[in-house]
Amino acid sequence: MNNKITVMLASILAVTFGIVNLSETQTMKSEGLSARQKGIVPIAAFTASGDLEKLKTALNEGLDAGLTVNEIKEILVHLYAYAGFPRSLNGISTFMAVMDERQKKGIKDEMGREPSPLPANKSSIELGTEIQTRLVGRPVTGAIYTFTPAIDRFLKGHLFGDIFGRDNLDFQSREIATIAALSNMTGVNSQLQSHFNVGLNVGLTEAQMKSLIFVLEAKVGKKEADNANEILSKILNSRAK
Repeated sequence: MNNKITVMLASILAVTFGIVNLSETQTMKSEGLSARQKGIVPIAAFTASGDLEKLKTALNEGLDAGLTVNEIKEILVHLYAYAGFPRSLNGISTFMAVMDERQKKGIKDEMGREPSPLPANKSSIELGTEIQTRLVGRPVTGAIYTFTPAIDRFLKGHLFGDIFGRDNLDFQSREIATIAALSNMTGVNSQLQSHFNVGLNVGLTEAQMKSLIFVLEAKVGKKEADNANEILSKILNSRAK
Protein backbone atom coordinates (compact mmCIF):
# COMPACT_ATOMS: atom_id res chain seq x y z
CA MET A 1 0.00 0.00 0.00
CA ASN A 2 2.79 2.42 0.96
CA ASN A 3 4.55 1.71 -2.33
CA LYS A 4 1.35 2.47 -4.28
CA ILE A 5 0.91 5.76 -2.42
CA THR A 6 4.55 6.69 -3.08
CA VAL A 7 4.20 5.95 -6.79
CA MET A 8 0.94 7.92 -6.94
CA LEU A 9 2.51 10.95 -5.21
CA ALA A 10 5.52 10.78 -7.51
CA SER A 11 3.22 10.73 -10.55
CA ILE A 12 1.26 13.73 -9.28
CA LEU A 13 4.45 15.65 -8.61
CA ALA A 14 5.80 14.80 -12.08
CA VAL A 15 2.62 15.98 -13.76
CA THR A 16 2.52 19.14 -11.63
CA PHE A 17 6.17 19.88 -12.38
CA GLY A 18 5.54 19.34 -16.07
CA ILE A 19 2.60 21.75 -16.02
CA VAL A 20 4.70 24.37 -14.23
CA ASN A 21 7.52 24.00 -16.76
CA LEU A 22 5.05 24.21 -19.65
CA SER A 23 3.51 27.32 -18.10
CA GLU A 24 6.93 28.93 -17.69
CA THR A 25 7.84 28.10 -21.29
CA GLN A 26 4.56 29.52 -22.58
CA THR A 27 5.07 32.67 -20.49
CA MET A 28 8.58 33.06 -21.87
CA LYS A 29 7.30 32.70 -25.42
CA SER A 30 4.46 35.19 -24.88
CA GLU A 31 6.77 37.74 -23.25
CA GLY A 32 9.68 37.12 -25.61
CA LEU A 33 10.50 38.55 -29.00
CA SER A 34 7.76 39.13 -31.56
CA ALA A 35 7.83 37.15 -34.83
CA ARG A 36 9.27 40.22 -36.56
CA GLN A 37 12.03 40.61 -33.95
CA LYS A 38 12.87 36.90 -34.14
CA GLY A 39 13.28 37.33 -37.88
CA ILE A 40 16.12 39.79 -37.28
CA VAL A 41 18.25 37.27 -35.38
CA PRO A 42 19.27 34.81 -38.14
CA ILE A 43 19.52 37.60 -40.72
CA ALA A 44 22.09 39.38 -38.57
CA ALA A 45 23.88 36.21 -37.48
CA PHE A 46 24.36 34.82 -40.98
CA THR A 47 25.31 38.21 -42.43
CA ALA A 48 28.06 38.41 -39.81
CA SER A 49 29.36 34.90 -40.51
CA GLY A 50 29.03 35.21 -44.28
CA ASP A 51 26.88 32.08 -44.63
CA LEU A 52 24.93 33.32 -47.64
CA GLU A 53 22.85 30.18 -48.24
CA LYS A 54 21.48 30.29 -44.70
CA LEU A 55 21.13 34.06 -45.00
CA LYS A 56 18.94 33.59 -48.08
CA THR A 57 16.58 31.39 -46.06
CA ALA A 58 16.63 33.84 -43.15
CA LEU A 59 15.79 36.78 -45.45
CA ASN A 60 12.77 34.97 -46.86
CA GLU A 61 11.61 34.02 -43.37
CA GLY A 62 12.14 37.57 -42.13
CA LEU A 63 9.96 39.03 -44.88
CA ASP A 64 7.29 36.40 -44.21
CA ALA A 65 7.43 37.31 -40.50
CA GLY A 66 6.59 40.96 -41.20
CA LEU A 67 9.90 42.74 -41.64
CA THR A 68 9.68 45.37 -44.36
CA VAL A 69 12.12 45.61 -47.24
CA ASN A 70 13.58 48.86 -45.90
CA GLU A 71 13.95 47.43 -42.40
CA ILE A 72 16.00 44.54 -43.75
CA LYS A 73 18.05 46.90 -45.90
CA GLU A 74 18.73 48.94 -42.76
CA ILE A 75 19.77 45.85 -40.79
CA LEU A 76 22.27 44.95 -43.51
CA VAL A 77 23.62 48.51 -43.64
CA HIS A 78 23.80 48.70 -39.83
CA LEU A 79 25.88 45.53 -39.67
CA TYR A 80 28.76 46.92 -41.71
CA ALA A 81 29.79 48.75 -38.52
CA TYR A 82 30.15 45.41 -36.73
CA ALA A 83 30.91 42.78 -39.37
CA GLY A 84 32.64 44.99 -41.97
CA PHE A 85 31.80 46.20 -45.46
CA PRO A 86 32.49 42.85 -47.20
CA ARG A 87 29.90 40.98 -45.11
CA SER A 88 27.40 43.83 -45.38
CA LEU A 89 27.78 44.14 -49.15
CA ASN A 90 27.47 40.37 -49.61
CA GLY A 91 24.33 40.46 -47.47
CA ILE A 92 22.84 43.24 -49.59
CA SER A 93 23.65 41.36 -52.81
CA THR A 94 21.98 38.25 -51.40
CA PHE A 95 18.92 40.30 -50.45
CA MET A 96 18.70 41.72 -53.96
CA ALA A 97 18.63 38.17 -55.34
CA VAL A 98 15.95 37.16 -52.82
CA MET A 99 13.80 40.15 -53.77
CA ASP A 100 14.17 39.33 -57.46
CA GLU A 101 13.05 35.74 -56.87
CA ARG A 102 10.08 36.80 -54.77
CA GLN A 103 8.96 39.37 -57.35
CA LYS A 104 9.10 36.73 -60.10
CA LYS A 105 6.84 34.56 -57.93
CA GLY A 106 4.38 37.45 -57.63
CA ILE A 107 5.10 38.06 -53.93
CA LYS A 108 4.56 41.70 -53.01
CA ASP A 109 6.52 42.67 -49.92
CA GLU A 110 5.88 45.84 -47.94
CA MET A 111 8.58 48.41 -48.62
CA GLY A 112 8.34 50.26 -45.33
CA ARG A 113 9.47 53.80 -44.76
CA GLU A 114 12.75 55.53 -45.45
CA PRO A 115 14.65 57.18 -42.58
CA SER A 116 13.85 60.78 -41.69
CA PRO A 117 16.52 63.40 -42.37
CA LEU A 118 19.02 63.82 -39.54
CA PRO A 119 18.52 66.96 -37.43
CA ALA A 120 19.76 70.02 -39.29
CA ASN A 121 20.72 71.87 -36.10
CA LYS A 122 23.19 69.23 -34.84
CA SER A 123 26.40 67.79 -36.17
CA SER A 124 26.73 64.02 -36.42
CA ILE A 125 29.09 64.06 -33.43
CA GLU A 126 26.63 66.09 -31.32
CA LEU A 127 23.75 63.78 -32.21
CA GLY A 128 25.90 60.68 -31.81
CA THR A 129 27.16 61.76 -28.39
CA GLU A 130 23.56 62.17 -27.21
CA ILE A 131 22.50 58.79 -28.59
CA GLN A 132 25.59 56.98 -27.27
CA THR A 133 25.07 58.45 -23.79
CA ARG A 134 21.42 57.43 -23.84
CA LEU A 135 22.18 53.87 -24.97
CA VAL A 136 25.05 53.26 -22.58
CA GLY A 137 23.43 55.13 -19.70
CA ARG A 138 26.32 57.52 -19.10
CA PRO A 139 28.91 59.56 -21.03
CA VAL A 140 31.45 57.20 -22.59
CA THR A 141 35.10 57.84 -21.77
CA GLY A 142 38.14 55.63 -21.30
CA ALA A 143 41.82 55.05 -21.96
CA ILE A 144 41.20 53.57 -25.42
CA TYR A 145 39.56 56.83 -26.55
CA THR A 146 42.36 58.95 -25.07
CA PHE A 147 44.93 56.72 -26.73
CA THR A 148 43.14 56.87 -30.10
CA PRO A 149 40.86 59.94 -30.29
CA ALA A 150 39.95 59.13 -33.90
CA ILE A 151 38.02 56.00 -32.88
CA ASP A 152 36.06 58.02 -30.33
CA ARG A 153 35.21 60.57 -33.03
CA PHE A 154 34.18 57.89 -35.52
CA LEU A 155 32.07 56.00 -32.96
CA LYS A 156 30.23 59.12 -31.84
CA GLY A 157 29.90 60.81 -35.20
CA HIS A 158 29.44 57.93 -37.59
CA LEU A 159 28.18 54.87 -35.71
CA PHE A 160 25.91 56.58 -33.20
CA GLY A 161 25.19 59.75 -35.18
CA ASP A 162 24.94 58.74 -38.84
CA ILE A 163 23.82 55.13 -38.34
CA PHE A 164 21.91 54.88 -35.04
CA GLY A 165 20.42 58.29 -35.88
CA ARG A 166 18.51 56.77 -38.81
CA ASP A 167 15.02 56.28 -37.43
CA ASN A 168 13.54 53.66 -39.76
CA LEU A 169 14.90 50.99 -37.43
CA ASP A 170 14.35 51.43 -33.70
CA PHE A 171 17.07 51.03 -31.08
CA GLN A 172 15.73 47.70 -29.86
CA SER A 173 15.84 46.24 -33.36
CA ARG A 174 19.37 47.56 -33.87
CA GLU A 175 20.49 45.95 -30.62
CA ILE A 176 18.84 42.63 -31.49
CA ALA A 177 20.73 42.69 -34.80
CA THR A 178 24.01 43.67 -33.14
CA ILE A 179 23.76 41.03 -30.40
CA ALA A 180 22.86 38.31 -32.92
CA ALA A 181 25.76 39.31 -35.19
CA LEU A 182 28.31 39.41 -32.37
CA SER A 183 27.01 36.08 -31.04
CA ASN A 184 27.99 34.47 -34.35
CA MET A 185 31.49 35.96 -34.36
CA THR A 186 34.55 34.84 -32.38
CA GLY A 187 36.74 36.94 -30.12
CA VAL A 188 34.18 39.69 -29.49
CA ASN A 189 32.72 38.71 -26.11
CA SER A 190 33.56 42.06 -24.52
CA GLN A 191 31.55 43.84 -27.22
CA LEU A 192 28.75 41.28 -26.90
CA GLN A 193 28.61 41.96 -23.18
CA SER A 194 28.40 45.70 -23.81
CA HIS A 195 25.53 45.29 -26.25
CA PHE A 196 23.57 42.99 -23.94
CA ASN A 197 23.77 45.86 -21.44
CA VAL A 198 22.70 48.39 -24.07
CA GLY A 199 19.82 46.13 -25.09
CA LEU A 200 18.58 46.09 -21.51
CA ASN A 201 19.05 49.87 -21.31
CA VAL A 202 16.78 50.43 -24.33
CA GLY A 203 13.99 48.33 -22.85
CA LEU A 204 14.59 44.77 -24.03
CA THR A 205 13.53 42.48 -21.17
CA GLU A 206 15.25 39.43 -19.73
CA ALA A 207 12.55 37.30 -21.37
CA GLN A 208 13.23 38.92 -24.75
CA MET A 209 16.98 38.38 -24.38
CA LYS A 210 16.42 34.72 -23.57
CA SER A 211 14.04 34.47 -26.50
CA LEU A 212 16.82 35.84 -28.71
CA ILE A 213 19.14 33.12 -27.41
CA PHE A 214 16.47 30.46 -28.06
CA VAL A 215 16.36 31.62 -31.69
CA LEU A 216 20.16 31.52 -31.87
CA GLU A 217 20.18 27.93 -30.67
CA ALA A 218 17.44 26.88 -33.09
CA LYS A 219 18.74 28.71 -36.16
CA VAL A 220 22.48 29.18 -35.65
CA GLY A 221 23.97 26.68 -33.20
CA LYS A 222 24.14 25.52 -29.60
CA LYS A 223 27.74 26.65 -29.08
CA GLU A 224 26.90 30.22 -30.06
CA ALA A 225 23.74 30.20 -27.94
CA ASP A 226 25.56 28.77 -24.90
CA ASN A 227 28.24 31.45 -25.12
CA ALA A 228 25.63 34.21 -25.38
CA ASN A 229 23.64 32.73 -22.51
CA GLU A 230 26.72 32.61 -20.28
CA ILE A 231 27.45 36.28 -20.93
CA LEU A 232 23.82 37.29 -20.40
CA SER A 233 23.69 35.39 -17.09
CA LYS A 234 26.75 37.25 -15.80
CA ILE A 235 25.23 40.59 -16.80
CA LEU A 236 21.86 39.83 -15.17
CA ASN A 237 23.59 38.71 -11.96
CA SER A 238 25.73 41.85 -11.95
CA ARG A 239 22.75 44.16 -12.55
CA ALA A 240 20.75 42.39 -9.82
CA LYS A 241 23.48 43.19 -7.30
